[in-house]
Amino acid sequence: MSPSPELQPLYKQVYELLIARLIEGYWKPSQILPSEMLLAKEIGVSQGTVRKALNQMVAEKMLQRQQGKGTFVAEHTQESDLFRFFRLREPNGEMLIPDTLVLGSTRRKASGYETEKLNLKANELVVELTRVRSIHNKPAIIEKVIQPLSVFPDIDKNTDLPNALYILYQEKYGITIMSVSDEVRAVEISKDYAQHLDLPEGSPVLMIERSSVNIDGRIVEFSTAYCSSENLVYSVHLT
Repeated sequence: MSPSPELQPLYKQVYELLIARLIEGYWKPSQILPSEMLLAKEIGVSQGTVRKALNQMVAEKMLQRQQGKGTFVAEHTQESDLFRFFRLREPNGEMLIPDTLVLGSTRRKASGYETEKLNLKANELVVELTRVRSIHNKPAIIEKVIQPLSVFPDIDKNTDLPNALYILYQEKYGITIMSVSDEVRAVEISKDYAQHLDLPEGSPVLMIERSSVNIDGRIVEFSTAYCSSENLVYSVHLT
């Protein structure tokens, strides 16, 4: 059980208050926040307490600081999303920018596995989006993305999807992806998927199951990607 608010450090209470404002849309992506002094006066705490809460939010990528300008609500861009969330690299290589081709999308009832992963109600509708991502003009990833219609109404009616879907989620649906959880294992690719990657059926590939988490802690997207590992590696930097 989480501790009651009065038992939490004061900065943590301020931190949770500010997060609640982000969740409610009180401040929009890229919007500048009031100064630490104004926030401290409004909330009724010291400026140092506000600064400590803001520092944690910056460290968690909820906010961004710009020298001489102030603190802003973090905004998804293609560059920032690919840097944070696209984890395939050439061995010892730099960040890669994939090209994306959407193969199609389908509305259907969520499977039992998807219902569990996304904490959905039985028979809830989702959109299954299938796309191929290419590196250096060569198909490298085929990806199945599951999007609950309760979270993303009519998302399958968007005809011009961005390379980085999290941009669309934030701009149109007020969903800000703050973290992802990946499970990676080696599998043999099926015939249907192999043809899209120019691989023989049964070739070994990396399968990455990803849960994408909104700022309020909900898993709002679940995806499965099959990745050719012939010239690519899955790279994670730990600090």
